[in-house]
Amino acid sequence: MEEYLEPNVKEPLKVAHQVTRWLLLILPVSIVTGCLVALFLWLLESVTHIRRANLWIIGFLPVAGVFIYWLYSRYGKNTEAGNDLILDAIHKEAKGEIPLRMAPLVLSTTVVTHLFGGSAGREGTAIQMGGSVADFFAKRYRLRREDRRILLMAGIAAGFGAVFGTPVAGAVFALEVLAIGRIQYDALLPCLIASLVGDIVCTSFPIHHPHFSIAYTSHESAGAGGGFASIAFLLLLAKVFLAGACFGLVSRFFARLSHNIKQLSRRFIARPWQIPIVGGLLVLGISYLLGTTDYLGLGVYASGSGGVSILSAFNEGGADTFSWFWKLLLTAITLGMGFKGGEVTPLFFIGATLGHTLATVSGTPVDLFAGLGFISVFAGATNTPLACVLMGVELFGAGNVLLYAVACFTAYYFSGHTGIYTSQQLATPKFHQR
Repeated sequence: MEEYLEPNVKEPLKVAHQVTRWLLLILPVSIVTGCLVALFLWLLESVTHIRRANLWIIGFLPVAGVFIYWLYSRYGKNTEAGNDLILDAIHKEAKGEIPLRMAPLVLSTTVVTHLFGGSAGREGTAIQMGGSVADFFAKRYRLRREDRRILLMAGIAAGFGAVFGTPVAGAVFALEVLAIGRIQYDALLPCLIASLVGDIVCTSFPIHHPHFSIAYTSHESAGAGGGFASIAFLLLLAKVFLAGACFGLVSRFFARLSHNIKQLSRRFIARPWQIPIVGGLLVLGISYLLGTTDYLGLGVYASGSGGVSILSAFNEGGADTFSWFWKLLLTAITLGMGFKGGEVTPLFFIGATLGHTLATVSGTPVDLFAGLGFISVFAGATNTPLACVLMGVELFGAGNVLLYAVACFTAYYFSGHTGIYTSQQLATPKFHQR
């Protein structure tokens, strides 16, 4: 340690050299990833319009599942692991191979999933595209293992930052997601560069991210001259803490249910190609019994007037009491039984609608609790509380940053040591049992 503290006039030059080097290495990765994410978002919007205009198409969801299974069986090989393949490659000092074909495979199969009504997200696809592109360039650069690890993390950041329009959260997510309780600071600047460039490239296309807003600010509870120690604010803080615990428990339930459905379907369904057929039939059957298609697809925008969506959850009456549960169930079935896509956007839906329900019960502002649920269920399921607090600031503004932190940190603890990524390592336990 002492050698790093000794005065060294050459050190600023070395830092400048490293920054320039990483900028040159990362630019191609981020530009290609940003372009792919823009194409992906455009395709998702297009197939969503097609599905809603031709609702009969969802009847072919089981057939689409078989097609996805065949595609991965024929061309996928080890890409089936998805996000966990990238995390494993980073943990194993980047020895694992990440085929470039992962990008077109996951892009096309996610689009197919959404076209026929599967309940899935988009984050997983963006991360896998970023990781496969990063590994492609790492091989061309002939990087040493440590540099390849950082470039893979930059690929994750580029995909995440581009797909959600949150470059700061994207950078911290890539640093935080690898291991519970540890942040990889050696990749801090490369990940920020990658996430920022990926977002800039993506938004240079005619792509528009949904706009979220929270009219409420915590200063309203603080009161004039009362400060944050006012009775009203302390009461609100207690409600946010309890809500954060609920968000964490629900994220834990989602992660475990998804893993269990995947394991049980493989155990009890003899032929693998039949798994997506059963999954597709379950999704369609539950949607039919519910009498709505609100829980199919991304769920960012409602399928019709009065429908439930992420955006509607920010308004009074914009979600039913158990909207969060039905989205959770259909997403766990979709992703656990062979369809492709991410978990994060459905987690946004689950969190926002659960927050809506909790706000209605507790008499708190609906838009505030929908926003807190939006980021907190995600924080608990991915074990990335810092990234989620920053996402709240980037999406909703900084007026309630203290409440974001309370909700996300509480959800992180109550979610336990489980998560949606099985390859996420445990570096520091969240609590020590005595």
